[in-house]
Amino acid sequence: MINIQAVYALYPQVVKTVEDEAFDAQGNKVEIDLDAVNAWIDPNEYKTKRAAEYPSFADQFDLLFHGGIEAWKASIQAVKDKYPKV
Repeated sequence: MINIQAVYALYPQVVKTVEDEAFDAQGNKVEIDLDAVNAWIDPNEYKTKRAAEYPSFADQFDLLFHGGIEAWKASIQAVKDKYPKV
């Protein structure tokens, strides 16, 4: 199974995929380099990982109230450091 997101990112002319094949707007098959597709890293993946790991808003507000702004900033920075931008 190919990484469809990688195919669309690497081959902007692709408008449709069927199983392991990709096609352009005219229905022509687009040859894809599977090694490049498999090596592709989503440049926005860090956003999803950060969002999943940030404390809830309620927990952030609680931390602000009880620990202050510096404690809150340290909490957020720890997540940012764990999942840096690529």
